Amino acid sequence: MNRLQGKVAFVTGAGRGQGRSHAVHLASEGADIIAIDICKPVSSVDYPMASREDLAETVRLVEALNRRIVSRAADVRDLDGLTGALDEGVAELGGLDIVCANAGIGGCGRAAELSAQTWQDVIDINLTGVFHTMKAAYPHLNNRGGGSVILTSSVAGVKGIQNIAHYSAAKHGLVGLGKTLALEWGERGIRVNTIVPTTVDTPLIHNLPTYRLFAPNIAEPTREDVAGAFASFNALPVSWIDPVDVSRLVLFLASDDARYITGATMPIDAGATA
Repeated sequence: MNRLQGKVAFVTGAGRGQGRSHAVHLASEGADIIAIDICKPVSSVDYPMASREDLAETVRLVEALNRRIVSRAADVRDLDGLTGALDEGVAELGGLDIVCANAGIGGCGRAAELSAQTWQDVIDINLTGVFHTMKAAYPHLNNRGGGSVILTSSVAGVKGIQNIAHYSAAKHGLVGLGKTLALEWGERGIRVNTIVPTTVDTPLIHNLPTYRLFAPNIAEPTREDVAGAFASFNALPVSWIDPVDVSRLVLFLASDDARYITGATMPIDAGATA
């Protein structure tokens, strides 16, 4: 199928994980892609961030589908840099129809023990970074006469989860942002929806610091050691879902199949919020 033929999609955090999956999935349905990722460390994050090589692999996968792609290293905390990267992509590809605000970081810790920097980095990237993405994208969507925006929240954006207060606060904020933008932008033909995944099989959860939180009595816990703990969040017997499962929902919301869906908060959570 080519549900997105002639469309251009902007994907943040496209270097790997959900972002890469979204870029490739949208491209498989005909979209050209503008892809950005930070491609450098964040000082308070204790697992590796996506690299330029990761982003180059996303480019390769999209081009293998015979779609055009413009990629840039850009930080969603930097509004001017983000806007410049998007403007360059729009100039090359001819417009903007879909925005997938996916970029985000993780990390764990009791609320009273989080450093001010750790809190600020998560809020700045996971919440303010999405606001910056919206600011940068709106003029292009408006010029196009409409479009679809998908914000990536989390089950932590609709319920409290211990040890991730900073992450939960940011993801709760995205739910409110998405509903507000749906009202403000609806008259311009722009739909805005928020997705709520459970844990996804990506480096954001598959890293040693997160494993140690769930298996504190094991010196070097593995994926298998924590699978049961993650499965306990979900009603279905799975520990985490695949990025492509989320991408299928992103594709639906980006397409005309969802042409009258806006302001929705849509779970893909294996029953975690049931």
